[in-house]
Amino acid sequence: MKSSLFSLFAFLAHAVFAAEPFLEKQDLFLPNQDPAYNLYRIPGIVVTAKGTVLSWCEARKGDGDWADIRVLVRRSTDEGRTWDSPRKVAEVSGPIRRSPVAPKSKDPAKTEITYNNPVLIADRDGSVHMLFCLEYERAFHQVSRDDGVSWSNPVEITPVFEAFRKDIDWKVLATGPGHAIQLRTGRLVVPVWLSSSGAHRPSVTATIFSDDHGATWQSGKVAVPNTPETVNPNETAALELADGRVLLNVRSESGANRRIVTTSPDGATGWTRPEFDPALLEPICKAALTRYQHNSQSLLLFSNPDTLDARRPGAEPKPGESRARKNLSVKISRDEGRTWPVNKLLQPGSSAYSDLAVTHSGTILCFYERESSLTLARFNLEWLESSNPKP
Repeated sequence: MKSSLFSLFAFLAHAVFAAEPFLEKQDLFLPNQDPAYNLYRIPGIVVTAKGTVLSWCEARKGDGDWADIRVLVRRSTDEGRTWDSPRKVAEVSGPIRRSPVAPKSKDPAKTEITYNNPVLIADRDGSVHMLFCLEYERAFHQVSRDDGVSWSNPVEITPVFEAFRKDIDWKVLATGPGHAIQLRTGRLVVPVWLSSSGAHRPSVTATIFSDDHGATWQSGKVAVPNTPETVNPNETAALELADGRVLLNVRSESGANRRIVTTSPDGATGWTRPEFDPALLEPICKAALTRYQHNSQSLLLFSNPDTLDARRPGAEPKPGESRARKNLSVKISRDEGRTWPVNKLLQPGSSAYSDLAVTHSGTILCFYERESSLTLARFNLEWLESSNPKP
């Protein structure tokens, strides 16, 4: 009898306090909203210790990854409902060398500078770390102690990457992109990838880390090498599991067309043998991973274009070949990434890179590429767990 009464009470309490599902979308960066840039790409988002939401992107004068690119940041102090104007950050002073592997299409006057792959980390001490790259050959770290209003002068950390030369004679380095993480130990862990040519390939994935809140950085070990099975691993999402291990979820050009996963006890060394997650399709596109921890629930959230359709309608795709970037979806895992039983379509049609964050009140934020805009979706867990038809 007592058990029945308790079950009835739990049901009634859930019925009374369960929130109504909601989904809101707004464009944060629109093409040509600033005459200085014609394209915005590579979205990222974090929630700081104080609850401020920071979104950022690459603002491009041109279409390619090597275009004239700057990093823009926007701030929200009301959980992503309203935003201030974009501000340019990440400025390196002094002469800037053109990368010797930059495409010859870059202007001969060398006025085009590529700031690429910005990564932010919300530190529990209230600071916010930003890592970014310059010309795909130099890396920098800077910090904000006022929730992204101002930033310290960038400090170059490129020498940290020299340790990777025993594994790959890299010509290109890149952090992230998207957000990186702080472990319960305080360690900052940033996924990186390196290539031995001026392109994404051939490439390997690794991490760099800091145990002193960004004052110094060290290199980890290569987590996913370039092999016939794990082909050209690069843009990677990281997450700390409940048992303290660090999970990497890796983009690649592997014939399995599935996301690669590997774990480490410390986020730097001892990586397990890379495996393919059969539930996570890989159209060869950046994905996002974060933890939802709210109202006694601890879930993993994952987002990427959930399709293996060919890029050209009617074409027959080949294993490891890039697929259509469309149908951005968000998945839930209730068992620390072993299974992904919930798969909710967020954006039908054209949609590509994304990043995920969760506000202090439990609102989920997905910042993503939609056609030629960067769009923010705000939704709750109730919306995510409700059903919807696939397109």
